[in-house]
Amino acid sequence: MDRTRMTPSWRKPAGMLLILLLIAIWCVLIVSLSATVGGWHWLLQLVFYIVTGIVWITPLKPLLRWMETGRWR
Repeated sequence: MDRTRMTPSWRKPAGMLLILLLIAIWCVLIVSLSATVGGWHWLLQLVFYIVTGIVWITPLKPLLRWMETGRWR
């Protein structure tokens, strides 16, 4: 077995920290909008929180690819 393949990469811990940072920033952003969103009709709030709950995942694909391969594309 190739020993270089078994050596852990620094990209994985760095990527995990970036993911946690992304989640924290996204949460702060969405919570800061809660006063405005709280005044909306409950159905609009539902749509907003479903969409924002899914959208934060979008930047994870390139980040996970970078963690595995070292390339963004």
